[in-house]
Amino acid sequence: MFQIISEQFSNFKIIQRMSKFDDKATYQSHYLGLAWEFLNPLIQIGIYYLVFGVALRRGDPMPGVPYLPWMVLGITPWLYMNKTVLDASKSVYQQVGLVSKMKFPVSVLPSIKIVGNLASFWTMLAFSIFLMFCNHMMPTFSWIQFLYYFVCMIALMYALGIFNSTVTVLIRDWQITLQSILRMLFYMSGVLFNFATSNFPAILIRILELNPFYYIINGMRESMLNRGWVWQEPNLTITIVFWMFVFIVMAVGTFLHNKFRANFVDLI
Repeated sequence: MFQIISEQFSNFKIIQRMSKFDDKATYQSHYLGLAWEFLNPLIQIGIYYLVFGVALRRGDPMPGVPYLPWMVLGITPWLYMNKTVLDASKSVYQQVGLVSKMKFPVSVLPSIKIVGNLASFWTMLAFSIFLMFCNHMMPTFSWIQFLYYFVCMIALMYALGIFNSTVTVLIRDWQITLQSILRMLFYMSGVLFNFATSNFPAILIRILELNPFYYIINGMRESMLNRGWVWQEPNLTITIVFWMFVFIVMAVGTFLHNKFRANFVDLI
């Protein structure tokens, strides 16, 4: 596992170059080009706001926090994680032939997707902060916690990326299964609903809070809204569970990757 992690740092310049090339190649035949990286999430935000914020007339999810900036703060990391999980899961399957002709490890392929999708994430985050300023929500010291949750997000994305990319090579049905799982997790990760103010039973809320996607989404949101600290309960317990999950997925993923990567070309 530590060998795989060290490969990411030693090949970071290659990861950056490949991610930029990958973005340009994806949208080279489109008239708007890379602008679609930012237009797609903005369109989705508009749809969700019209449905849940206007049509269903949801009230303020937190005291003094309008629904739109609250929702955008949650949907920004979700859109990034959803796209990155799916892209990273098929990174080895799609590009292992290219890697077999070049001198860098297959383990960096998920990282290329993780880095490549960050451009739209930062743009959406800037839009989120703009909405906060429009609603008179100013920066506070708790914003520094955002850096911690960003590290959590990258760690989770790579752990899932190395695991899913290997399993997708071994079991082609896994890609379709993963899409269905992510659709379900969208409604179980607190993107559109505040579990704390819902009518869910307390035991169900505690179970939903163990979702690693919820941990990151809620953590980033509460950091920006100055609603709590990571070392406070129940955040501390959920933090321990989150890092245990990341470590287990990373360990299993790197084990499978090391075991089968010599045979990736033959398996594909």
